[in-house]
Amino acid sequence: MFDLRVKVLPVLAASLVMAAPAGRQERPRARDLGIAPGVFPPGALDAITDVAGVAVGHATRIEGDRVRTGVTAIVPHAGNVFQEKVAGAVFVGNAFGKLAGATQVEELGTIETPIVLTSTLSVGTAVQALVEYTLGRPGNEAVRSVNALVGETNDGGLNDIRGGHVRSEDVRAAIEGAGTGPVEEGSVGAGTGTRCFGWKGGIGSASRKLPAAHGGWALGVLVQTNFGGVLTIDGAPVGRELGRYDFKPDGGPGTAGYGSCMIVVATDAPLSARDLKRLAARAVFGLARTGSSYSNGSGDYAIAFSTATEARVRHGETVPRPRLVLPTEALSPLFEAALEATEEAVYNSLLRATTVTGNGQTAEAIPIDRVVEVLQRYGRGR
Repeated sequence: MFDLRVKVLPVLAASLVMAAPAGRQERPRARDLGIAPGVFPPGALDAITDVAGVAVGHATRIEGDRVRTGVTAIVPHAGNVFQEKVAGAVFVGNAFGKLAGATQVEELGTIETPIVLTSTLSVGTAVQALVEYTLGRPGNEAVRSVNALVGETNDGGLNDIRGGHVRSEDVRAAIEGAGTGPVEEGSVGAGTGTRCFGWKGGIGSASRKLPAAHGGWALGVLVQTNFGGVLTIDGAPVGRELGRYDFKPDGGPGTAGYGSCMIVVATDAPLSARDLKRLAARAVFGLARTGSSYSNGSGDYAIAFSTATEARVRHGETVPRPRLVLPTEALSPLFEAALEATEEAVYNSLLRATTVTGNGQTAEAIPIDRVVEVLQRYGRGR
């Protein structure tokens, strides 16, 4: 798989791609600052793609002064996801949002398409594009029903959200360009126009690899951060110390109490849909570690799925077959891993994001030097 963003934006995207490497070197991840939440080690990439077979792709649309939006796709495995459905579940923390396809996942306990994240008013476009993509896959010629799974956060501050600038080709580019290597983070894809804790938010990812004594399973998280609260990093009150947090009595940036966050959790552990919902809940709980306020207008959703072949459902099968399912007594280490990876993924979304100006507004990247000062003041980090 390869990145098709240049096909989506032939002129502008090319200039962004050329400029990207230097930006990635300058903006650290959490572990570069000595922030390593929890007790379990990360996978080799410290990303959702540490779960074998999971791929992530982005399509970033930047046009003129007003368009700052995009698409991020998470592909559960390299085969035909409709024909080999993965066990999946959704947990809703606060339902001020539009998660298309959630009710069928709740009913059947399976996910049959890639998971697409985008802008709030582009969910319809993404659903149609995902349906067309699925119908066009070899082996799906007789398919007459597709449950496209599409989540969103509202990028209407930095982006002309009413313009409907996400297109079908963006969705296809994100899916077909998905790769299993390092995940690009920050102001990219569905995170291009998002804000978090009063600064620029975006896409973040992290993972955990459980020791053999705790099952040896891999778990990865990807977040699309666009929420508020009082930022806490590794227990240090960074938002308060930097004077940017929700509900400040004197007003100013970071006082609106806005918010939404989409979380996608992948694991290779063979879990039932019931236990995947419990796992997804821990990811939403993990936002609390970062200082999320879970506001009235927040759409806080987690989607969890298992890549284990033993937990998959073959389309149209009617004959019973044995399936391997992890017993509930073995789930606690995975719950802890989900909490840790979600927390770190949020930090990565903030730290890797770059300042973005669009639609007459500017979202500043969180100042790394000042974050380091606060962390050191509270005995955190390096």
